[in-house]
Amino acid sequence: MLKRYTFWLSAAILFQFLTAVIHTIGLFVRPEPTNETERQLVGLLKTYGLNAGLGFTPTYADLFTAMGASFTFLLLFAGFTNGYLLIKQTEPNVMKGIVGINVAVFLVCFITMAVFTFITPIFFTGLIFVNLLVAYVMIPKIETTI
Repeated sequence: MLKRYTFWLSAAILFQFLTAVIHTIGLFVRPEPTNETERQLVGLLKTYGLNAGLGFTPTYADLFTAMGASFTFLLLFAGFTNGYLLIKQTEPNVMKGIVGINVAVFLVCFITMAVFTFITPIFFTGLIFVNLLVAYVMIPKIETTI
């Protein structure tokens, strides 16, 4: 079982969906400020608008929400795509390419999370990346003759 790429890809898909759910919950839960400095910071995040040109003035809170939603959509897109290809029993040569793309994208995502965020997204993107990497290595190479 551990020597089959489908196990590792299934684990990556599970972690992609789990991370999307956890991250979506985080979009709706707002931390309460515990002191005056935090209260000022939260106030500015919600009210201070940037002049982004063409009449757009998003607040920093709007930008955080957009980035958070984008991460969730990335996870859902990857999870649904990988799950669909796995269910359809796509041939290994095609899966190698798709999983390779996933490995590259989630490596960059993992590095970004490790540099700019906190332990929860770092942990989950790390799990996704490692499972995708192992799946990629485990996919058998099938020679095609023309």
